[in-house]
Amino acid sequence: MIRLLLSHIGKYKKDAVLTPVCAALEVLMETLIPYITASLIDQGIERSDMGNVFKYGGLMVFVALLSLFFAICAGRFSAKASTGFAANLRSAMYRKIQSFSFANIDKLSTSGLITRMTTDITSIQNAFSMSIRMAVRAPLTLIMSLILSMTINVRISLIFLLAMAVLVTCILLIIPRVSKIFTEVFRRYDSLNESVQENVSAIRVVKAYTREEYEKEKFSKASKLLYDFSVKAESLMALMGPVMTLIVNACIISISWIGAKMVVQNTLTTGELTSLFSYCINILMSLMMLSFVFVMITMSIAAMKRTVEVLKEEPAIQNGPAPVTAVEDGSICFDHVSFSYKNESSE
Repeated sequence: MIRLLLSHIGKYKKDAVLTPVCAALEVLMETLIPYITASLIDQGIERSDMGNVFKYGGLMVFVALLSLFFAICAGRFSAKASTGFAANLRSAMYRKIQSFSFANIDKLSTSGLITRMTTDITSIQNAFSMSIRMAVRAPLTLIMSLILSMTINVRISLIFLLAMAVLVTCILLIIPRVSKIFTEVFRRYDSLNESVQENVSAIRVVKAYTREEYEKEKFSKASKLLYDFSVKAESLMALMGPVMTLIVNACIISISWIGAKMVVQNTLTTGELTSLFSYCINILMSLMMLSFVFVMITMSIAAMKRTVEVLKEEPAIQNGPAPVTAVEDGSICFDHVSFSYKNESSE
């Protein structure tokens, strides 16, 4: 399934490769800033050494500008690759649909095909964009921040590991439930689009038989079901914010309590403590980004399956081994022609 979808990247393959490269360089620059901050505070500000202040301050500005440059490049390449990928997928689906017979369209439904070419492709586009950027950025930030924090102080770094374990447990409890709900949300989009499509295409019939109230009730029911499932999913996702805030604040309090004692005992400098605060935020935010990436990819799995189903669907009516594509005199002969609503129906 993944291989079939990725085969449609086409000319945007270069942008898809450059995105994670730029994201990795952005992370490298970002994680170096707190490390330089420790030297700026300890060797420059606390010692009132203006030479070191300008030295490390200038280095921080340079690294920050590099981080900004790589971030802009990563965002640009990511947008170009994901948008182009989605455009290629829609084009491939449209060409495939043109070859479908009425039996294929009845099987997949007109509203279902519309949803797949709009909502589903957009979901795949977002997942692809996050996969080539955030899915690279978040783990690298997590690993590098953890390594650099351990080079500063192993004891305080153990707090990060404990916080990571708690946050991962919460994520594993919430995400599977959210994924199941979002799978149902896509089905409800089909029902909603079907109701709209039927009303628009058959508006004269609806008015002729005065079925407006019935159609309004039908649409309201489909809209309400979509609303209920969406609210349920978003409510579960909203739990991640308070959980994240609680864990971050607990980490900051723990680092402040233990770090302050170590600063008094001269086993930790003020600059190192400041850097540990920055790495704490980086590590936990990286975990949050990974959780959102996982949710987005899980949501898009249903969309991927529905998209691949269209791309793999074989037209019910196929041309013969040597079809006639041009009739010069315009004469047509009907021989052994039959009609049926389904393949298994009698002629």
